[in-house]
Amino acid sequence: MDKVQEELLEAVAGLHETPKGAYNIRANGKSVARGTTSQIDIETRETGDGINIHIRPGTKGETVYIPVVMDQAGLKEVVYNDFFIGEDADVTIVAGCGIHNCGASDSQHDGIHRFFLGKNSKVKYVERHYGSGDGNGARIMNPKTILELEEGSSMDMESVQIKGVDSTIRVTTANVGKDAKLTVTERLMTHGSQTAKSEFDVQLNGADSSANIISRSVAKDHSHQVFQSRINGNAKCSGHSECDSIIMGDAKISAIPEITANNPDAALIHEAAIGKIAGDQIIKLMTLGLTEAEAEEQIVNGFLK
Repeated sequence: MDKVQEELLEAVAGLHETPKGAYNIRANGKSVARGTTSQIDIETRETGDGINIHIRPGTKGETVYIPVVMDQAGLKEVVYNDFFIGEDADVTIVAGCGIHNCGASDSQHDGIHRFFLGKNSKVKYVERHYGSGDGNGARIMNPKTILELEEGSSMDMESVQIKGVDSTIRVTTANVGKDAKLTVTERLMTHGSQTAKSEFDVQLNGADSSANIISRSVAKDHSHQVFQSRINGNAKCSGHSECDSIIMGDAKISAIPEITANNPDAALIHEAAIGKIAGDQIIKLMTLGLTEAEAEEQIVNGFLK
């Protein structure tokens, strides 16, 4: 891998070298490195457009890395990855995409990830998106995550996009079974003329299932964000959707939460708030010696943690 790709890999996956354990690193449309363990197997899909990850029942304490990096201007790809998590497994999966574009043509990565969580399994899923490069070509990322949670399973999903992505449509759909739990934390920042749309569609199908969707976002300059969440309570369940956003400059933000109870024992809540940074917060930090710009940066960074 070249230096730019190594920098992208560090930004999206926190990797400084080839990881131990199970991993698949994709660069400019091709798999360039792969490792497996006795408990985790990674194989190329028959169609050649992605991978299948098989995690054996009872696997504990292992981490799977599947980052994608691109530094070839004009490259566009669609990748399909399927995860099969065995019963009683407890693992961490680190994904993410980094695009460096110094050319005039758009670069685009669309990733479709499907997760099939077996009974009583647990997954911590971290997905980071990052863009860099001074070219006129756009950096486009459209992640789609499809979740199937069997009885007693849980998914803790952390989705982060902080810099450099010009256009993104982020879609997450979930079917949550009996006693299963879904938690999603999204952190997102746009600037310039960037656009970002987040869509969540959660079906709480099993008794005592639950979902907690939390989004924190900052929109700067002329950027535009749309947050749309839909939670359907189809059984005795609990669901919560929350969107908090800071708006700056001439940006635009839309929050569209929707909850539907199809069962009298479904307990659902939605919250949404959009506003600018309070002046007294900036003044307080400026009295400590920060400039106005530095104060704003500190507040934004704290909000997105």
